Amino acid sequence: MTEGMEAGAGAGSGAMTRDAEAGAGARAGDARMTQDTRTSAGAGGGPATQNTKAGTGSGAMTQGTMAEHGRGALSGVVRKRPVPRPMPPPPPPRPVGATRPRPPVVAGSGATTALPPDAALPPDATRSPNATRPLGARPPLESAVPLDMEKLLAARLHAVKVRPYLAVALFALHIVEDRSVPTMAVDAHWRCYVSPAFVARMPVEELAGVWVHEVSHLLRDHHGRGERYARENEEYGPGQRLRRNIAADFEINDDIYGDGLPRPAGAVLPSRLGLTSGLLMEEYLRTSSMSGCTGDLAWLDCGSGADGQARPWELGPDGSHGLTRQQRDAVRFRVAEGIKGQPGDTPDGWRRWADEAFHPPQPWRQLLGAAIRSAAGAPGVGENHTYRRPSRRSAAVPGVLLPSLRRTPPRVCVVIDTSGSVSDAELGSALLEVAGIARAVGGRRDLVSVISCDAAAGLAAPLCRAEDIELIGGGGTDLRSGFTRALRSRPRPDVIVALTDGQTPWPSAPPPCRTVVGLFPRPALGGNERDPDYVPDTPPSWARVVTIG
Repeated sequence: MTEGMEAGAGAGSGAMTRDAEAGAGARAGDARMTQDTRTSAGAGGGPATQNTKAGTGSGAMTQGTMAEHGRGALSGVVRKRPVPRPMPPPPPPRPVGATRPRPPVVAGSGATTALPPDAALPPDATRSPNATRPLGARPPLESAVPLDMEKLLAARLHAVKVRPYLAVALFALHIVEDRSVPTMAVDAHWRCYVSPAFVARMPVEELAGVWVHEVSHLLRDHHGRGERYARENEEYGPGQRLRRNIAADFEINDDIYGDGLPRPAGAVLPSRLGLTSGLLMEEYLRTSSMSGCTGDLAWLDCGSGADGQARPWELGPDGSHGLTRQQRDAVRFRVAEGIKGQPGDTPDGWRRWADEAFHPPQPWRQLLGAAIRSAAGAPGVGENHTYRRPSRRSAAVPGVLLPSLRRTPPRVCVVIDTSGSVSDAELGSALLEVAGIARAVGGRRDLVSVISCDAAAGLAAPLCRAEDIELIGGGGTDLRSGFTRALRSRPRPDVIVALTDGQTPWPSAPPPCRTVVGLFPRPALGGNERDPDYVPDTPPSWARVVTIG
């Protein structure tokens, strides 16, 4: 018994020492836990410490605590000191985005399949767009799709196969991958910005149609035309930009599809607003506000190459792989040359564009006015000697009065072709030109006379108002009689202006005055129903010719 008590006292002494130190630390305000308490609390549900009874939890009493109570009982002093309970450690901070999203929905299976958030889905499966995402986590962007360059180039080859005359322009485009572009877009420097997600979801045939659509914006100079329209009308807002883009698409989409090139889904047509096909971008902008479709087409964006307004994603004029102005003009010329080489295989819109590319439209009203002013201001026109103001040279010849040379406004006689081959619209244009001619000679209407002529010439009627002129005709055409009537009128005109379609015989000798011919355009052949091989004579070389319209 003595040996047992000594052993118990020794064991208790060791426990008392450790617990006394812990008690002293607790009384001093030290919040550190004892070794036994830390071991018990830190183990959680793990293995018990040496001073912990087997089978007890984290709140079990250590042997040293039991020994301390025993010593107090033996000494007769009951020490009731609360044992500090270990506080559980705070839980670790919850990381943002740690919540698992709901499992994606496998399309066509009718049930949900638990897949990791980043796991690849089967080829025929899509993630549900309504699946909840962790707080702060980005939605699964389509930009994660890599650009399928092989598919994109295959679509361009298909476009070249079905539209061979556009091959030079299609291969001149430089591809720029940009995930901020909605679909495909072009800039004025012939860069094509491509969205990888758009390429992934489009079939190759429809993607070829998008290629042709985008390059058509550049060939038809929608960039320069849109910028010019915005500057003239002061329309620079996002809504006005969208209107110009829609109008440019109307001009393109009405005739570029078909014959092996399907129309892509979402392509806008003029029939959507009840408009006539075959018009230009400027005509669509003038005839329609397009307010009925701007809300539905807010996603439409073909880049600055379609409307002339720069985008944030574009590289600009200083970026790489851009074509210079000379290179762009060379591409347009070669495409127009290819269209002219095979006119039977191209739509009407492309043939019209090719004609304008070879022969750009000229401001014929300005040219006609300049020709009339040049003829009226030529030497010898409207000059006459008068004694109202003596010549300054009279001082050199004493006793002799020399006349001075005075310039008077020239007299102009307008010969209008009123044959059956001239339409009413062209006659209306001729009357407008008569009013313009009167302004060109200083507003002196008394100096302008008008002769209507078909196979025979009428009387030279003085001009009072252009609206009051009576044009008589409707038969054949022989302007020689009109020239003869104009030269016989008194006073004789200084300038003769002939407005005709050119299907007429011309005088064999030049008249003794300046001559300007305003020519209404006509086909080269087919001027006479009785003689299919008839070819009208071209205007003579002694006349200044200006094509009207």
